[in-house]
Amino acid sequence: MQKFFEIIMPEGTFDIVFDIVIIIIKIAVIVGIAMLHVMYATWGERKAIGRMQIRMGPMEVGWHGLLQPIADGVKLFFKEDIIPAKADKPVFYLAPVIIMMSALVSLSVIPFFDSFVIADINIGLLFLFAMSSLGAYGIVLAGWSSNSKYPFLGGVRASAQVISYEVALGLSLVGVMIMAGSLNLKEIVLAQAAYPTGMYVVPQFLGFFVFVIAALAETNRTPFDMPEAENELVAGYFTEYSGIRFALFFLGEYIAMIVMACIAVICFFGGWTLPPFLYKIPVLSTLLSSLPGVAMVAVFWVKMVACIFFYYWIRATVPRYRYDQLMALGWKVLIPLALLNIVITGVIKILA
Repeated sequence: MQKFFEIIMPEGTFDIVFDIVIIIIKIAVIVGIAMLHVMYATWGERKAIGRMQIRMGPMEVGWHGLLQPIADGVKLFFKEDIIPAKADKPVFYLAPVIIMMSALVSLSVIPFFDSFVIADINIGLLFLFAMSSLGAYGIVLAGWSSNSKYPFLGGVRASAQVISYEVALGLSLVGVMIMAGSLNLKEIVLAQAAYPTGMYVVPQFLGFFVFVIAALAETNRTPFDMPEAENELVAGYFTEYSGIRFALFFLGEYIAMIVMACIAVICFFGGWTLPPFLYKIPVLSTLLSSLPGVAMVAVFWVKMVACIFFYYWIRATVPRYRYDQLMALGWKVLIPLALLNIVITGVIKILA
């Protein structure tokens, strides 16, 4: 095949085409799995919160409501797409696409196990911050382009919230960068594997605390869902959206939630690796060594799902903050704590 290909094409073209095909396959696999996870993350959230509130959650469509996400997707796809008469139509169309695409592109640099990543770049962590910031533009543009008061207020809230908590989010991971000595996500995981505890969540507990709160605010999740506070702003920045465009906002939000869970797993929980003492358990050691690829994916997935469940738990138990409390928490508490964590980590790194 390679010889035949090089007869009709310049030498070396086969390798380039082969690499492109592999990348396309990886993209298809990751996007497909991500969409499946988004679909059932909505079902899982409704069922989990239902149990916490002593009710059943979705039960009608399929066994225990398992087909409810498919029914919801089909319904939204065929719903009428209503556009306000005085909306800025090009921007109105573009806003949900920006939110969805920025979240999907973030998945391209996340290593799900040792040898499976679309783009293994040296600045993977900075790239994730950039895509997270880009997603905020979609929210702001959605609120502004709707030419309506409540969406506009939601967009303004989103811009202030993202600016405030983006700083805390970035600073919370500086300690991880110092300890790993790299911004490459794969190298961060491997550095944790060589660390005595196998995870950075132990020495970086202060940074992890800041990261968890900032990630909730960055993804507009309860108790920091100010841009879409339904008791104040109807539905906030996406009030004027309907049908499939409305669904794109939820798609972007849940993918962003998955991305933040993946960052937590990679930077604080050791990625696809386990703490060294667990490898000494004979049964577990045999299982991990017999199917290494499957085992790594399973370990990463379990950690990610546990982080996503934490989002559900917070939503079911913590009431929404007031807006002044949100701003005060970000600037007066989280950023000073993140800076303190950087100083402590830096001093220990120099002394060690």
